[in-house]
Amino acid sequence: MTQPRLKAGIWVRGQIGICQANGITAMVVHKGNEDAGAVLLKLNRFDKGCFVYSRVTTMEGELGWMQVAGGENGDRECEMQCDDYCRRQVSFDRDVWVLEVEDHKSQYELDAPIIEF
Repeated sequence: MTQPRLKAGIWVRGQIGICQANGITAMVVHKGNEDAGAVLLKLNRFDKGCFVYSRVTTMEGELGWMQVAGGENGDRECEMQCDDYCRRQVSFDRDVWVLEVEDHKSQYELDAPIIEF
Protein backbone atom coordinates (compact mmCIF):
# COMPACT_ATOMS: atom_id res chain seq x y z
CA MET A 1 0.00 0.00 0.00
CA THR A 2 1.39 3.39 -0.98
CA GLN A 3 2.05 5.75 1.91
CA PRO A 4 0.80 9.32 1.63
CA ARG A 5 3.66 11.71 0.92
CA LEU A 6 4.26 15.14 2.31
CA LYS A 7 4.77 17.85 -0.23
CA ALA A 8 8.48 18.36 -0.82
CA GLY A 9 8.60 21.91 0.56
CA ILE A 10 6.81 20.91 3.78
CA TRP A 11 9.16 17.94 4.26
CA VAL A 12 12.27 20.11 3.75
CA ARG A 13 11.07 22.77 6.20
CA GLY A 14 10.21 20.04 8.71
CA GLN A 15 13.71 18.59 8.49
CA ILE A 16 15.24 22.03 9.01
CA GLY A 17 13.10 22.44 12.12
CA ILE A 18 14.17 19.04 13.46
CA CYS A 19 17.80 19.93 12.84
CA GLN A 20 17.49 23.33 14.51
CA ALA A 21 15.87 21.76 17.57
CA ASN A 22 18.86 19.40 17.84
CA GLY A 23 21.62 21.95 17.20
CA ILE A 24 22.38 20.62 13.72
CA THR A 25 22.97 23.03 10.84
CA ALA A 26 20.64 22.53 7.87
CA MET A 27 20.05 24.73 4.86
CA VAL A 28 18.28 24.72 1.52
CA VAL A 29 20.94 24.75 -1.20
CA HIS A 30 18.36 24.72 -3.99
CA LYS A 31 14.63 25.33 -3.69
CA GLY A 32 12.65 23.05 -5.94
CA ASN A 33 9.00 22.59 -6.76
CA GLU A 34 6.98 23.20 -3.60
CA ASP A 35 4.58 20.34 -4.18
CA ALA A 36 6.25 17.56 -6.10
CA GLY A 37 9.95 18.25 -6.50
CA ALA A 38 12.42 15.45 -6.00
CA VAL A 39 14.58 15.70 -2.86
CA LEU A 40 18.35 15.31 -2.57
CA LEU A 41 19.84 15.29 0.91
CA LYS A 42 23.52 16.13 1.25
CA LEU A 43 24.59 14.79 4.63
CA ASN A 44 28.01 16.08 5.60
CA ARG A 45 29.46 14.25 8.59
CA PHE A 46 32.88 15.80 7.94
CA ASP A 47 35.61 13.33 9.02
CA LYS A 48 33.03 10.51 8.98
CA GLY A 49 32.08 11.14 5.37
CA CYS A 50 29.85 13.12 3.09
CA PHE A 51 26.89 11.53 1.31
CA VAL A 52 24.11 12.49 -1.07
CA TYR A 53 20.86 10.58 -0.75
CA SER A 54 17.92 10.68 -3.13
CA ARG A 55 14.40 10.12 -1.82
CA VAL A 56 12.88 7.11 -3.57
CA THR A 57 9.76 4.98 -3.49
CA THR A 58 10.17 1.19 -3.49
CA MET A 59 8.18 -1.22 -5.65
CA GLU A 60 6.01 -1.80 -2.58
CA GLY A 61 5.23 1.91 -2.32
CA GLU A 62 7.40 2.49 0.75
CA LEU A 63 9.59 5.57 1.10
CA GLY A 64 13.33 5.15 1.31
CA TRP A 65 16.67 6.77 0.52
CA MET A 66 19.25 5.70 -2.03
CA GLN A 67 22.86 6.83 -1.71
CA VAL A 68 23.78 8.43 -5.03
CA ALA A 69 27.14 10.07 -4.22
CA GLY A 70 29.82 10.34 -1.57
CA GLY A 71 31.45 8.00 0.86
CA GLU A 72 33.04 7.56 4.24
CA ASN A 73 36.50 8.93 3.50
CA GLY A 74 35.49 12.39 4.75
CA ASP A 75 37.98 14.42 2.73
CA ARG A 76 37.37 17.64 0.85
CA GLU A 77 37.41 15.82 -2.49
CA CYS A 78 34.49 13.66 -1.37
CA GLU A 79 32.46 16.74 -0.44
CA MET A 80 33.30 18.35 -3.78
CA GLN A 81 32.04 15.24 -5.59
CA CYS A 82 28.78 15.48 -3.61
CA ASP A 83 28.43 19.16 -4.52
CA ASP A 84 29.11 18.38 -8.19
CA TYR A 85 26.47 15.65 -8.17
CA CYS A 86 23.88 18.05 -6.72
CA ARG A 87 24.76 20.77 -9.25
CA ARG A 88 24.38 18.32 -12.14
CA GLN A 89 20.98 17.18 -10.90
CA VAL A 90 19.76 20.76 -10.53
CA SER A 91 20.95 21.53 -14.08
CA PHE A 92 18.82 18.59 -15.35
CA ASP A 93 15.81 19.25 -13.11
CA ARG A 94 15.16 22.74 -11.73
CA ASP A 95 12.32 21.32 -9.58
CA VAL A 96 14.68 19.26 -7.39
CA TRP A 97 15.24 20.31 -3.77
CA VAL A 98 18.74 20.10 -2.30
CA LEU A 99 18.90 20.09 1.50
CA GLU A 100 22.33 20.15 3.13
CA VAL A 101 22.77 18.91 6.69
CA GLU A 102 26.08 19.55 8.46
CA ASP A 103 26.23 16.94 11.20
CA HIS A 104 29.51 17.02 13.12
CA LYS A 105 28.24 14.62 15.81
CA SER A 106 26.46 12.10 13.54
CA GLN A 107 23.12 12.78 15.22
CA TYR A 108 20.92 13.27 12.16
CA GLU A 109 18.85 10.24 11.20
CA LEU A 110 17.19 9.67 7.86
CA ASP A 111 13.41 9.33 8.18
CA ALA A 112 13.28 6.17 6.06
CA PRO A 113 15.63 3.24 5.43
CA ILE A 114 18.49 3.30 2.95
CA ILE A 115 17.46 1.19 -0.04
CA GLU A 116 20.05 -0.67 -2.07
CA PHE A 117 19.09 -1.65 -5.62
